[in-house]
Amino acid sequence: MNNTKPFPNDTKKMFWKCGTCSHTLLYLLNREFGYQKEAEERASDLLAGGIMNTGHQCGMLWGASLAVGAESFRRFHDTAKATSIAITTTQHLLESFSKRTKTLNCREITGCDLTSKYGLFKLSLITIFSGFINSPCFKLADKWVPEAIETATEGLSQEHLVTVLPPISCASEVVRKMGGSDEEIIMVAGFAGGLGLSGNACGALSAAIWMNILAWCRKNPGKIPPYFKNPATKNILHAFYSAAESEINCHKITGQSFKTIDEHSEFIKNGGCNTIINLLAESAIK
Repeated sequence: MNNTKPFPNDTKKMFWKCGTCSHTLLYLLNREFGYQKEAEERASDLLAGGIMNTGHQCGMLWGASLAVGAESFRRFHDTAKATSIAITTTQHLLESFSKRTKTLNCREITGCDLTSKYGLFKLSLITIFSGFINSPCFKLADKWVPEAIETATEGLSQEHLVTVLPPISCASEVVRKMGGSDEEIIMVAGFAGGLGLSGNACGALSAAIWMNILAWCRKNPGKIPPYFKNPATKNILHAFYSAAESEINCHKITGQSFKTIDEHSEFIKNGGCNTIINLLAESAIK
């Protein structure tokens, strides 16, 4: 890894402290880049378990993507370049993660359906009997974090990334319509097209959830955000499923598999997912 300072070997310790996989990866990558953002890190908690324990893309990926988005915003004054770099670096993170785990999804990694009480109980038992910090999730984070940092660093160092169209991220559009800052808009850019254009669970949905909880965290500093009993996120989910006809995977909602940033940008520019984007923004603001 092209980094002169030693990487602290404290991933498991920080996982224990942060409490969720998404929070842990966002915290550790932010620390590596030299910028801690407590509210933003805490707000990522609800992306754990594959988006509110629904078993989709692992929370480590959402947290890592937020971190590279934040760093991309800081490095590149050009919004278009910052957006493109955030998306492509997220793609590299997905590739790195998939090589290690052979999947992107929480449910397949844990072997547990966390939407059910039995699934939560099963994961709890696995965690207890493995000794907490040696649980599968802790061990995976411990192994992947150095790779994630190296991958993120290399991805953010791209200087000649070219797109034909001005890059647009569906997730960024949700945040923009919610009144998010320029930094927040770029932070979620990598969520585009089901996270790094992978076509999996909707990145715009995750962006709306994160922004909503971010507002809560800023009003309640130091407190743990509500996870299961959260009327606001329930409203967001209800609005999303109504608009998406109970589908969550990007490639099924759009009927497309985006191979390039230009393809995704053109789709969004031409009104693709406009109804979902607007409904998510409106429900999250409420």
